[in-house]
Amino acid sequence: METLGVARPRGLPPLGPRTLRTRPGGAAGARPPAGARRRVPGRRPQPVDPDGPAPVSVTRATVIDAGRPADHAEAGAWLDRLDAAAEGTAALAVVNRLIGAYRIAAADPYAHGLAPEAAVAVRAGFGEGREVAEGGWTRAVELTSWPGPRGRAPGGLRPAERLAALLGARERPLACEELALRARLDLELGRPLAAALGTRLALEAALVELGADARASGLEARLGELRELRDDVVAAANSTLVGGLTEAQRQVVAHALGRIEATLRARAARGARP
Repeated sequence: METLGVARPRGLPPLGPRTLRTRPGGAAGARPPAGARRRVPGRRPQPVDPDGPAPVSVTRATVIDAGRPADHAEAGAWLDRLDAAAEGTAALAVVNRLIGAYRIAAADPYAHGLAPEAAVAVRAGFGEGREVAEGGWTRAVELTSWPGPRGRAPGGLRPAERLAALLGARERPLACEELALRARLDLELGRPLAAALGTRLALEAALVELGADARASGLEARLGELRELRDDVVAAANSTLVGGLTEAQRQVVAHALGRIEATLRARAARGARP
């Protein structure tokens, strides 16, 4: 059993048996200041407490392994040899599948997946019957060493400088950059259809957007590599629409996405030079 304490995305119903209200620096379950009200659309804005921030909702999501029952000794042995990275990643994947299903069911584009760092706490433990159903446990440990899937920081680049250039309109964001980021998230969250289609769109956009100044930017060879991957990526994307991805096609998508990301990093590195 794994428990993740996370800030609930917009519109998402409670993921676990209890929703805790807390304030930074305060204890879970702390009540809002006297007189404070939750804003309801259509009503006039309400005064806020000048002494501190408003309460923050925190949801406890409990992922329960419904495998065979185990006695306390067996469960304790499992907990002692726990693979924190594997258990934490698996639990987060379950929660993100729930959020993905909710996003589609509610047609809510603002309901988004959760990154590992969004969790207030991640714990693994075991318990019995109603104890587990209510989010409790007999024994649990904090997965403090769980790294989770991390973003791909562009080594050697300076994000702050690029951010300043984007905000100052000295550089424009590319559609292929946003598409590649979305495809990467879909790939890591186990959404093969969205990942394959997103990679196809990112590749097509990259060939158009980067092709205009490929010679000046020194990206001709990289764009030639992307063109060679194009047919395989299109085939993989089409395959997901009728029957899903094979493992070989998933590798094609992952490889192509990695080459798109490498091309974008190369472009950013060249653009950062004086």
